Amino acid sequence: MKYISTRGSAPALNFEQVLLTGLAPDGGLYVPEHLPQWSREEMESWRGLEYRDLAHRIILPFVEECIPAADLKSLVDAAYSDFRHDAVAPLVQLDSNQWVLELFHGPTLAFKDFALQLLGHLLDYVMERRHEKVVIMGATSGDTGSAAIEGCRRCRNVDIFILHPHERVSNVQRRQMTTVTGDNIHNIAVEGNFDDCQAMVKASFADNSFLGGERSLVAVNSINWARIMAQIVYYVYASLALGGPAREVSFSVPTGNFGDIFAGYLAKCMGLPIAKLIIATNKNDVLHRVMTQERYARQEIHHTLSPSMDISISSNFERLLFDLYDRDGLAIADLMDNFAVGDVNFSASAMERARTLFDSRRVNDDETLAEIDHTYQHCSYTLDPHSAIGVRAARECHSQVSVPMVTLATAHPAKFPEAVAQSGRVPAPGLPPHMAALMDAEERFTVLPNELSTIHSFMARALAD
Repeated sequence: MKYISTRGSAPALNFEQVLLTGLAPDGGLYVPEHLPQWSREEMESWRGLEYRDLAHRIILPFVEECIPAADLKSLVDAAYSDFRHDAVAPLVQLDSNQWVLELFHGPTLAFKDFALQLLGHLLDYVMERRHEKVVIMGATSGDTGSAAIEGCRRCRNVDIFILHPHERVSNVQRRQMTTVTGDNIHNIAVEGNFDDCQAMVKASFADNSFLGGERSLVAVNSINWARIMAQIVYYVYASLALGGPAREVSFSVPTGNFGDIFAGYLAKCMGLPIAKLIIATNKNDVLHRVMTQERYARQEIHHTLSPSMDISISSNFERLLFDLYDRDGLAIADLMDNFAVGDVNFSASAMERARTLFDSRRVNDDETLAEIDHTYQHCSYTLDPHSAIGVRAARECHSQVSVPMVTLATAHPAKFPEAVAQSGRVPAPGLPPHMAALMDAEERFTVLPNELSTIHSFMARALAD
């Protein structure tokens, strides 16, 4: 399988090259040239498989030219060995046909573990084979950083630098990053917001001369195709558990960067019967405004109870636009060039296609707290604020009552105890036993100004030590 850029001017790459490349040279994002297609009979044969076996079946076509099937099986098994639920991604019923898919049983209690545990093993496998070392640079609005550090901290061939917005992530999220020890781990608190962090990561991939040419830069943000690939699996897993492929299933996805819900879109494109994909956003509603106003526009970032979604530029939306514009890379390049200097409007035909695939809802902080309380009072289930946004959006958009509606529960409520406590009547969730000492552990991070040159100098010095 080959991978092509959404902007049409970069050479096609194989999986190993895409894994190590991040952004394409033309500034675009890599996507498969062609998607595998699943027949109904093939999907039926997957019913009853353990999660890791299903993951192996789904991921293999994307990587098999670079990673033998037996090696991939070992990597997948290792990636999900630390999950603390035998089902890996269990379903919990909230109402007659409303479900949550718990994606927080990994090492850092967030859905990012599904992709980043696998990514760490893939990187180490490839680097060992190439006898090379790489530098990971990533930006996080909360969960990506801790999952990336956990996934890569044992890698022998990786140094990792994670940028997070200073004082704009929860205490638990920050400590999950800053209490992990290791000479190859570097946490940087940027005096800015998540978009500032993400912009510096993108600029670094465009010009990584600050590394001196001795190492390459690898992305762990959802611009890395391997992350999207790994997330396709749990859509299929949930669907099969609820009667798919014989029946359709809908999904509500709390999302800011569009990567998680894009994986669901890909599953639908490959043959999984999905009735509707719901984009659930907080006050930072760039994706909801796209769907309702046909306009892609930046706005001031608001600090909310769901910080992982405090984003104004949705990086992965470009991957969907590529399909909505009939894979016309030049058209996407023109749109993104225009967006770099101002707002853009999308064509009516593109938005009509988008609305056949997606619905969207915006849920503010007051509604989020009300949903945490409502769900607990009705079924004694505690939601984190991101998952609460998804459940609220699911209820409001669930017009086909015969179709199961699954909300992706993207984080454990213990990561956001302050937000849960604000809901009023819901007991504060405690950290699981393996994190009991988190709040007392020593932290290591460096606060730096929102200046790319300062960040680069810090990284160069750390690598030289």
